[in-house]
Amino acid sequence: MQDHSKAPASWRIALPHSAAAVPVARALVRTALAELEHTTDGDTAELLTAELVANAVEHTSGGTPIELVVELMPTGCQVEVHDPDPAPPADLTRPGIEPPDPWQEHGRGLLLIRALSSSCGHRPTGSGKAVWFRLPAVPAPRRSPE
Repeated sequence: MQDHSKAPASWRIALPHSAAAVPVARALVRTALAELEHTTDGDTAELLTAELVANAVEHTSGGTPIELVVELMPTGCQVEVHDPDPAPPADLTRPGIEPPDPWQEHGRGLLLIRALSSSCGHRPTGSGKAVWFRLPAVPAPRRSPE
């Protein structure tokens, strides 16, 4: 039997350009991490994925699906959200001039991604852009000898 736990694995799925994409994306990330018993913090991965997908739905025109790509590696995971808009996301890799208003509903997603990921960014694609974040693998707790 081969040990697949060290090989990178990736999932790619097209999501509807609607709010319905957010819970689907969260479920996919949760499933991907659970399937390989990956040690990345699943709650953080779900939260940041939901932020990226919600931003893509809110800030790009409808009609074209959004694509979610989850790549699991021994060192952690990378999640990308592809959308049709080539414009880079505002303030993803550099702090905004003004901090978000804590009483506003919007404006904290990219701040969360910057704060909670090990790295994040964006890159152009043939059909728009990909916005991504990485999370490190958390060392598995050692079991004490019985």
